[in-house]
Amino acid sequence: MNISVLTPDRTVFEGPIKSLTVPGVAGRFEIKRRHAALVSALKAGSVLIKEEDGTRKVFSIEKGFVEVLNDNISLLVQGVTENE
Repeated sequence: MNISVLTPDRTVFEGPIKSLTVPGVAGRFEIKRRHAALVSALKAGSVLIKEEDGTRKVFSIEKGFVEVLNDNISLLVQGVTENE
């Protein structure tokens, strides 16, 4: 599964991942391999990316959208800060 995390002015992260957890407007949810096609609005909160090697990346976002199609994820967000 591959992801592109994009803001209006830069690419925050791109690459293969195991899973993605995002703050949907109706609650947090996780996306794993072979997830059904999806487009969802996101609210402010934390985004957790688990990379193939087990590394975890955490970002805080103000809002955005996620699109999932054929194991490709586009995460379009605003107000991103990377957490340690």
